[in-house]
Amino acid sequence: MAVKREKIKFESVEQLLGAPITSETTVELEINHIRPFKSHPFKVIDDSRMEDLVKSISLNGVLTPVIVREIEEPGQYEMISGHRRMHAAKLAGLRTIPAVIKKFTDEEATIAMVDANVQREEILPSERAFSLKMKMEALNSRQGKRTDLTCGNDCHKLEEAGTKSRAIVGKDAGMSERSVQNYIKLTELVPEVMDLVDQKKIGVTMGVDVAGFDKELQGWIYEYFRDNNFLKPVQIQALKDTPNLENIAQRTVIQIMNDALPDSNSKANGKVTLSEKKLNKYFPPHFSSKQREMVIVGLLEKWHEEQK
Repeated sequence: MAVKREKIKFESVEQLLGAPITSETTVELEINHIRPFKSHPFKVIDDSRMEDLVKSISLNGVLTPVIVREIEEPGQYEMISGHRRMHAAKLAGLRTIPAVIKKFTDEEATIAMVDANVQREEILPSERAFSLKMKMEALNSRQGKRTDLTCGNDCHKLEEAGTKSRAIVGKDAGMSERSVQNYIKLTELVPEVMDLVDQKKIGVTMGVDVAGFDKELQGWIYEYFRDNNFLKPVQIQALKDTPNLENIAQRTVIQIMNDALPDSNSKANGKVTLSEKKLNKYFPPHFSSKQREMVIVGLLEKWHEEQK
């Protein structure tokens, strides 16, 4: 007589999500019946770590079940925790994946999704920023906090609720309320500048400062970095100190940023440096350094003659 096997329980997953331990068991779900979490802020990247995960799943299967919740469509689910595992399972050729099905409200699902991912060892500033914002909004919604700005006499109460939410988010993430506020500010960056923060080409602090400008000015700042391959805190401070900045043309913005740079060396020896990136805009790729120098000197001589 065949022995009936009991379903394996993965209680540690519950603990990871901070939920009470229950007697829920895992089930095998069709991968194509699970959709990603709406506006999932954490990137799933095909890098060396993903390759290792695919190899592990190919050999051992998915050892830790994903967390999903039921949605309105019958037989369909939304992923809460396990986007990378599901992607790796697809790459490994699996059609099903072990899962724990939870009954979450929208707010509970968002909080669980963020908490399951935000403590990862490697997390991009943009991922942290958008996930903290999502959790903050979920907490505010659960508290019945309105998000509009025309709140009349209720504004003080709403501000208190927002402060309380920041404190909760900060405590759960091991961050100060100020840090939470700064990261959420990053979500106001245009994508190009946010990428600079993720790539560590500019720091989080500078990113927060740039986020205080309107989108058009942020775009100009990105173009300045693209063309010059640098951005200094003194330049951003100069822009912050400029009155009526919203009415200034891009040419003037560039001048303000250039004037903010220390020029003691330039005054001392007249040295001018042209980056290769700048020169590549004007010279064919096959031009050697000597050929470029000859063209530049020739143009300078022509200019010099015209000044006489």
